[in-house]
Amino acid sequence: MTLEVILSILAGSAAAGLVMCFCMAPVLGVLQQCGYSERGLFRWYFHKHNMLRRRHALFALSEVLLVSLFALCFSFLGSSLACLVSAAPFVGLGVLYILSSRHALKVPLRRSARMMRLGGCCFVLVCALIFGVSCGMWFAAEAEGSELFRLFRFVPLALLPLLFPFLAALAGLLMKPFELCHNRRFIARAKKKLAVSPCIKVGITGSFGKTSVKHFASEMLSEKFRVLATPQSFNTPMGIARTVKGGLDCDIFLAEMGARREGDIKELCELVRPEYGIVTGVSDQHLETFGSLEAIAAEKRVLAEYAPKVVLGASVRYDKAGALKEGRDFAAEDIVCTEEGTSFTLRLGKERAHIQTKLLGRHSAADIAYAAALCSMLGMSLPEIAAAAALVTPVPHRLEKRVVGGVNILDDSYNANTAGALAAVETLKLFQGRKFVVTPGLVELGELEEKRNDELGAALVGLDGILLVGETRVSAVSAGYLNAGGDDGKLRTLPTLREAQLVLKNELKAGDTVLFLNDLPDTY
Repeated sequence: MTLEVILSILAGSAAAGLVMCFCMAPVLGVLQQCGYSERGLFRWYFHKHNMLRRRHALFALSEVLLVSLFALCFSFLGSSLACLVSAAPFVGLGVLYILSSRHALKVPLRRSARMMRLGGCCFVLVCALIFGVSCGMWFAAEAEGSELFRLFRFVPLALLPLLFPFLAALAGLLMKPFELCHNRRFIARAKKKLAVSPCIKVGITGSFGKTSVKHFASEMLSEKFRVLATPQSFNTPMGIARTVKGGLDCDIFLAEMGARREGDIKELCELVRPEYGIVTGVSDQHLETFGSLEAIAAEKRVLAEYAPKVVLGASVRYDKAGALKEGRDFAAEDIVCTEEGTSFTLRLGKERAHIQTKLLGRHSAADIAYAAALCSMLGMSLPEIAAAAALVTPVPHRLEKRVVGGVNILDDSYNANTAGALAAVETLKLFQGRKFVVTPGLVELGELEEKRNDELGAALVGLDGILLVGETRVSAVSAGYLNAGGDDGKLRTLPTLREAQLVLKNELKAGDTVLFLNDLPDTY
C-alpha cells in the first residue's frame, strides 16, 4: 500500500466520517436525554416500537442497494473509478438523511461542552472504523487478486447506520473517566464557593411541585432580598454547580433538589449545605427507580434531617425525635378555582390573609403556601407575603394559560405527577365551551403505572375530545376512560404530538380550551 493510497483512504474516511457523525445526531441527543447512560440509550433504542431503529435499518438498506448498483453500473470505467463513483450515493444519502432528521427529536440536541467532546470521540471512532474497513478491503483485493473487493469496497460501510447506537455508547464509555473527573472538579469548585458564601442556602425537594415552589419563592422573596435560584429544572449536582459558576452575589440561594435513586438528596445536601429546606410531599413519582413509597419518603426526608429549619408537606410529617428541629405551621384554606385564577386563605400560624392570584389549579394555592411559609421563616411579614403572592407569575409549561385565536391553551407539558395531572384536568373542566386534552399518559410509576393511567383515563370522562399520543402508556388511559363510561367516539389515539396538533388545528374554534398534559421527552 503506497503513501498515496493511504492518504486517499484517510481523506475519504474523514469526509465519510463527518457525514456519518451528523447522521448520528439523533442517537447522541437521546444519549444526552438519558443522562449519558448507555443502558438507558439501549433500553430506548431496542424498544419494539422504536421508529429511529427502523429508520436506521432503511437507511442502511438503501445505502447497500445504491452503492452496489452504482458500482456495477459504472464497472466499465474500471474498479477504481467505479468504486469512487459509488461513494456518491453513500455521501448523498447521508446528506439527505441529515436533512430529514433535523426534527427527529422533540428535545433538541444541546451543544454543550460535554456533547462536543462526545461528538469528537464519535468522529474519531467512525473515521477509524471506515479507515480500517477500507484498508481491509484493499488488502483483501491484493491478496485475492479479485476486482470485486475493489469494486464493492464501500458496500460494508453502507451498513454503518446499524452501528450508530453502539458507536455512541462506546464513545460515551471511552469519555466517561474524563467526564467523571471533570465533573468532580467542577462540583468541588462549586462546593467551595457555596461554603464560603454568606448567603442563606435553601434546598427544595419533593415528589411534586419543586420547580413551582422554587419559582414562587424566588419571586416572592425578591420583593425584599437578592435571590438566586437554580434555573428551570436544574436539580442535579451538575445543574447546581453550573448555577453557582456564575457567582453567588445574592442574599438567598434556592437550590431545587431532585432524586431518582437512594443517596441523591444526601449528595445534594453535602454540596449546598442548606440552612432551610422545603419538602413538598411524597407521591408515587419515580417509584420505578426507588421501588417503594417508603423508599421515596425516606429519601425526601434526608433534607428535613439535614436542614435545621424546614417546611414540611403533610405527607412527610413524621415523629422522629430530633429530626424536625424547627418547622412552620401553614396551610392554604378555602381554595376557590375558576378559569381566571385561584383565590384562597393563606394561614401562617394563627395569622390569615386572603390571596387572589391568576395562577390556575388547586395545587397552585398549595405551592404558594409552601413558598409563603419559607418567606415567613426568612423574616417577611404576612402583609409583605400576601402582596408578593398576588404578583407571582406562572411557571412555563406548568398549567400556563395562553389564548391563541380565541382558543384557550393550557400548557401543562412539564407536569408528570399523578396529583398534578388530576388537578390540571379538574381545572380544564372549569372552562366554558368545548374542552380537549392531549396526553401520552404518566410514566416512571413502576408497578402503579397502569393503575394511575387508568385513574387518569377515568378523570377524562365528560370532555369533548381526548387525544392520546403514542403507544406505550395510552392503552391504560383508554381503558380507564371507557370503563368509566367515556364516549368511544370522542377518543382518538395518534402516534405523535405533531399529528395531534394537526387534528386540533382543523377542529378547534374560538371559545374552545385544550390541555396539553405531560409532553414526554424522546426517551419514552
